[in-house]
Amino acid sequence: MKIALIACAWPPYAGGMANSAYRISQILSARHDVTEFTPHNLKAWLKRGHGAFLPQLLWKLKGFDYIYLHYPFFGTAEIVWFFKLLHPHGPKLIIHYHMDVVASSPLNQLLSWPSIILRQSLLKKADLIVSASLDYIKNSQIKKYYLAHPEKFQEIPFGLNLHQFKPKKLNQTADNKVEAYAQKIIHYVNDNFIKKNRARLLFVGGLDRAHYFKGLNKLFLALSGLTETDWRLTIVGEGDQAEHYQQLATNLQIDKKVKFAGRLDDLELIRRYQSADLLILPSINNNEAFGLVLIEALACGLPVIASDLPGVRDVFRNWQEGLLVAPGNSDDLRSKLKFILSREDLRQKMAQSARSLAEQKYDENKIKQQWSKIFI
Repeated sequence: MKIALIACAWPPYAGGMANSAYRISQILSARHDVTEFTPHNLKAWLKRGHGAFLPQLLWKLKGFDYIYLHYPFFGTAEIVWFFKLLHPHGPKLIIHYHMDVVASSPLNQLLSWPSIILRQSLLKKADLIVSASLDYIKNSQIKKYYLAHPEKFQEIPFGLNLHQFKPKKLNQTADNKVEAYAQKIIHYVNDNFIKKNRARLLFVGGLDRAHYFKGLNKLFLALSGLTETDWRLTIVGEGDQAEHYQQLATNLQIDKKVKFAGRLDDLELIRRYQSADLLILPSINNNEAFGLVLIEALACGLPVIASDLPGVRDVFRNWQEGLLVAPGNSDDLRSKLKFILSREDLRQKMAQSARSLAEQKYDENKIKQQWSKIFI
C-alpha cells in the first residue's frame, strides 16, 4: 500500500508527537510504501510553532491508497479536509487523534479556529480514527462524536523495542562479558557508596513554550518543600524556556540539586532511565494525552509518578507500577514523592511490575500486529 503520513513535527525535534509519528512510520514502512509529509521535508508557505500551511499537498496526495494524518496539525488538517472534499473517492483517510486543541495564547486561539470549525467534518470524512487511549477520547473535545460513532475508533498504544529499552540488569546478557562485568561493578559502587540513600529523580520532556503543560514548575515547587529526603533531579530535554526553568530552580534554592542534561540520544536516555529511582510526569492539563516517556520508563523497570489525566492514567496501574497525583497540585505531588521515596520495598515491587506491564502491553512486536490489520 502507498501511505502518505502527515505530521506537524518530526525528529530531531524532541516531543511525543514527533517521536510517535516517526515510530509509526518505521512500523508501517516494514510492509508498505510510506512517504512522510512534514514541515521538516516540505517548505511551509506559512508557519507558526507547530502549525504550518502546506497547500502543495493538494496535488502531492494524489495516487496514494491511504492518508495517515496525525492530528492536530494547524494549517494542514484543513488542506487534508479540502483534498477529501475534492476527492471523496480518493485515498482512505485515517486520523491519529493525539490530543485536543488547547491553545495557550489569544493569537493561537484565533489561529486554531479554522481547525476547530472543520474538525467535525474532517472526522466524518475519516475511515478510521486511531488513538493511543480511548480513555482520552472519551473525555476529549470529540467525545460526543465518539459516543455517536464508536465503531470508527480504534485504540492502538504506542510500542517500544523492548530489547533496546530494558532494565539495567538485563544488560548483563551482552556478548561482551568483560564490559558487562565492568558495568556491574560501576553500578554497584555508584548505588551503594557514591549515591547511597540519595533519590535519583528523572524528568523527560520538552522545555519549549509548546510543552508548557508538562508541569515542570509544579515539580520544582513540590521538590522545594521536600526536605525529608536527599534527592537529585535530572532534566532531559531542551527548548526556549530552559533558562526560565534554570532561573526558577535558583529562585527556589534547589538549583544545586537539579541538573539540566539537555537533549540525549536514545542510548544515553536509556541509561538515565536505568540509573534513576523514579520518573515524574507532572502534566497539568489534557494537552498530555498519553506520555510516551512513561512506557519508556516502564520498559526500563522504572516506577513512575504521573498526573491523573485521561489517557495518562490508563498507561499504568495506580499503586502497581507507580502513583497518580492530582494535576497541577504541588502539595499532592510532594506528599506522593515523600511516601514513595521512603518505601524502597514498594519501589522494587513497582519496578518488577513495570517491566512486566511493558512486556504485556507495549511490546513493539505486538503493536505491529495491530497495525497490520488496518492497512489491507
